[in-house]
Amino acid sequence: MRAALALTLFASTASAQTCGGPIGPFIDGVKAEARASGIPAATADQFFAGAQIDQAVLRADRAQGVFQKDFVSFSRALISQNRIDNGRVYGQRYDSTFDTIESRFGIPRGVLLAFWAFETDYGQVQGSFNTRNALLTLAHDCRRPDLFRPQLIAAIELFRRGGMDPATTTGAWAGEIGQLQKLPREIVRQGMDGDGDGVVNLKTSAPDALMTGANVLSSLGWRANEPWLQEINVPANLDWAQTGLNHTARVSDWAARGVTARDGALGPSNLQASVLLPMGRNGPAFLAYPNFSVYFDWNKSFVYVTTAAYFATRLGGAPIYNAGNPTTALTGPQMQQLQQKLTARGHDVGGIDGILGAMTRAAVQAEQSRLGLPADAWPTLDLLGAL
Repeated sequence: MRAALALTLFASTASAQTCGGPIGPFIDGVKAEARASGIPAATADQFFAGAQIDQAVLRADRAQGVFQKDFVSFSRALISQNRIDNGRVYGQRYDSTFDTIESRFGIPRGVLLAFWAFETDYGQVQGSFNTRNALLTLAHDCRRPDLFRPQLIAAIELFRRGGMDPATTTGAWAGEIGQLQKLPREIVRQGMDGDGDGVVNLKTSAPDALMTGANVLSSLGWRANEPWLQEINVPANLDWAQTGLNHTARVSDWAARGVTARDGALGPSNLQASVLLPMGRNGPAFLAYPNFSVYFDWNKSFVYVTTAAYFATRLGGAPIYNAGNPTTALTGPQMQQLQQKLTARGHDVGGIDGILGAMTRAAVQAEQSRLGLPADAWPTLDLLGAL
């Protein structure tokens, strides 16, 4: 109970914390916050012994251009035959763990297998960044301190519990640990012992990592035994302005408008769903169910989320998507120019980063509607020119 209250305190006070400046006083401030939450002073001192800023972490944080790729390019880069084949192998190897997850949480194995593949190639590539230094670096940096300072405090709590060694624990550049790359607060709150040895070890125990991942998804609102994403066929006369994640309708309503499943049948008729066109009306088309929104709490990237959700369906037996013939994607600089124009017109696109995220897509769709263009949320040179 005390730890839970402490983590609530971390979350509520993070936005008021400072960043930047000399590293010594910054660490002293973090130590003081840790002590205020009930962590012994000696524990915090031991945690930070030898800690230092890692410039490689900052370089990685600033170099996420991969998310500028369009869905077809991104998904083809991530989904390989090797990952599909290994998905079958690992699904069978940990069959009992996946059975437990499906029974307890109602989450199909393909969902976790897809994350496992993309995050660490089924545990084979977990990252070599010192986790403590990565979190310290990102908490001290002023780009996203609200996100990472609470994670740094949680890492001290994880150390107190024996769940990490600040000197030797390694993982991803953003501080994630283990085979499914979870941050310290998730491990503290949702960590589960999947192999029954009494210890939660997400680095060496696949059952621990998988059960923890399932517990995280469940805590984020995963609706048991419901679909998440499904490829569809859309009629040429569909009202494109009603597509996108910012518009929902019952599955039965989409069916009445001519939407059909490309493979099998549509989901339950009373479920709310969105028609998702990651590359516009001429590209792949999916029906996104309520569980799809949970993916965005795992990763904020639209293209990553859509690819992970689609790959989960592939691992469950769905066919390769129909790529269609979408209009050529804008380049990174062109996308930034578009975002500047959208921002000038009063839209919040979440930053001028050249990435076609959910906020940029909504702004694109609004301008397409205003200009009388097909409002499918896919930016084109015609739209850029019209703006």
